[in-house]
Amino acid sequence: MEARWSARTTVGRMRAPETIVCVDCGGTCHLLAHPETEFDPGDPVAYRCADCVDRWDLVMPDDEDDGQGDEAPRAV
Repeated sequence: MEARWSARTTVGRMRAPETIVCVDCGGTCHLLAHPETEFDPGDPVAYRCADCVDRWDLVMPDDEDDGQGDEAPRAV
């Protein structure tokens, strides 16, 4: 019988930062989940800005995420 799920590499769960800086207004965005909630890489995490009330939905990074985004490397 064929498996109906894909195997995932086991990685450690992590906590999201309780606050981030709002990209729109520079205010403080607060985590909407309980601060002790642990997330897996790829999980969505929601924040709400206390100043402009914008909502930000971010994705928890993988262990291999270098913070450079998905752009191709630039030639030097």
